[in-house]
Amino acid sequence: MRFARLGPADGETPVVFAGDTAYDLRSITPDIDGAFLAGGGVDQVRAALESGALPVLDGADELRIGAPIARPSAVVCIGMNYAAHAAESGSAPPEIPIMFLKTPNTVVGPNDDVRIPRGSTKTDWEVELGVVIGERTSYLDSPEDALGRIAGFVTANDVSERDFQMAASGGQWSKGKCAPGFNPTGPWLVTPDEVDAGALRLRSWVNGEPRQDSSTADLIFDVATVIWHLSQYLQLEPGDLVLTGTPEGVALSGRFPYLAPGDVCEVEIEGLGRQRQRFVDSVPGIAPSAKPAEALGARA
Repeated sequence: MRFARLGPADGETPVVFAGDTAYDLRSITPDIDGAFLAGGGVDQVRAALESGALPVLDGADELRIGAPIARPSAVVCIGMNYAAHAAESGSAPPEIPIMFLKTPNTVVGPNDDVRIPRGSTKTDWEVELGVVIGERTSYLDSPEDALGRIAGFVTANDVSERDFQMAASGGQWSKGKCAPGFNPTGPWLVTPDEVDAGALRLRSWVNGEPRQDSSTADLIFDVATVIWHLSQYLQLEPGDLVLTGTPEGVALSGRFPYLAPGDVCEVEIEGLGRQRQRFVDSVPGIAPSAKPAEALGARA
């Protein structure tokens, strides 16, 4: 099944798609969130679809597409999980998964505008397979145990500011990952029965020009291993989002320019849908200030 949330920001309607038709889920749940996923909501929707009990959402094709999950309690990310991307970043492939965090307010709709942060000169794109957790997960015994904890999969763009990530980081990456809107997600949450997470094509484009083109078959640590590994260090909650890493072809490689106001980025994962973001100025009509790192240096 394909779940989505349609309508204005903070006022989305939960729906399920059957073909091109969106069915309103408000008779079952107020939102696609952790409570819905952990409380048997997917099975309820399946039964309601089969019985014809769900109403069609009129005018669905004219509505904004929101992120297919309500704001998660955590967005947990895996870095350099494709060998070629590690190489273009100047690093050896990691021997264990590298974890960092994004704040929940980075999660926005797949086609929403993204504001380039004030002082940014190195805003970058990263198409990634996202995993949505379906039940509380901690201390799994094996990677195989992880598969039953997955509610579904999403397309995500792990937007990054590389100067903030590297030069102003203090050794951590999250400063370059957490600007509001830096995690366009969706358009759909697709249930695991419809997805072969180990063989999905991932692609990205900037202004119509191809950038990334790879497959999740090239992941260093596969989805099950990532979820199992994370469970040894933190407790994942229903509705949490795990990003599994990006393949080569980003601006950090030096082969492409970084994003600038007016640029359009598109990312797509086979079977999970396509996104399109327009990148805009941080604050309309206001010139960018000094980079945060430069401002810190001025005060030293």
